[in-house]
Amino acid sequence: MIKTPKIVLASLIIFLAISCKKAESAEETAYQSNSDMVVDTTNVISSSAAVEPKNSDRKFVRTADLKFKVKNVANSTYAIENTANKFGGFVTYTNLQSTVSDKSETKISQDSTLEITKYAVENNITIRVPNIRLDTVIKTIAKQIDFLEYRIIKADDVSLQILSNQMQQNRSANQEKRLEKAIDTKGKKLNEVMAAEDNLKNQKEQNDNSKLENLSLKDQVNFSTLTLQIYQRETIKEEMVANAKTYRQNFGSKILDGIKTGWYVIEGIIAVLAQLWSVILIGIGGYFIFKKYFHKEN
Repeated sequence: MIKTPKIVLASLIIFLAISCKKAESAEETAYQSNSDMVVDTTNVISSSAAVEPKNSDRKFVRTADLKFKVKNVANSTYAIENTANKFGGFVTYTNLQSTVSDKSETKISQDSTLEITKYAVENNITIRVPNIRLDTVIKTIAKQIDFLEYRIIKADDVSLQILSNQMQQNRSANQEKRLEKAIDTKGKKLNEVMAAEDNLKNQKEQNDNSKLENLSLKDQVNFSTLTLQIYQRETIKEEMVANAKTYRQNFGSKILDGIKTGWYVIEGIIAVLAQLWSVILIGIGGYFIFKKYFHKEN
């Protein structure tokens, strides 16, 4: 009778130990799963498309387009611009601006008003960096990311296009030489010379266009372009603004102004009478003449 409770107690202890072990294992698995879900932003925005392949004759035009939220747009802008300069790049466009979404005023007292402004700060930045530094620059910029909306990285192979332009340039150069030689040796008539000169001009233009296009492609190959759209959480600014004081004219000043105004009226009347002196004089003379002659006859 005494052994049975001991066996039950031992079984219960073993059961509890196994349960605790399973719980710890489950917690460890859950933690590992959650750790796998936490993604390093630096690795997310990096891509093999941003890495220069080794021992390859191919030419790639690389571009990156990113939009992300940052803690502070102004600070991140300075950090991004410094990163571009640090790795031999440069900024070609930046547009830092604040957009007001709401503005209200609340009168706090007779002398002050509370002004509340809600605004969003954003910046569109375009930078160009050496092709071989693109991946490094992107990983450095990733440190500024608070929330990534999207990232697009493109690598366009322009090797054949560069070769085609070079071949076109060579053909145009050879044709130029033949036309110049034909003009110097065979062009006798004026119309023939003019036609040949026009053809030569067209060939030169084609040659120049091919050369410029190749220079542009090589520049894009050597320097990658990054277009960044950065923004921060909407900000609320509260500012206490002083109200303009209202002034009231005192009684004595009002009386003085009234006397001055009355005197100005008198001056005006006197000035009008002075201008009408001739009319007044004629009227007085007419009155005396009427009184002297016409009154006596009556």
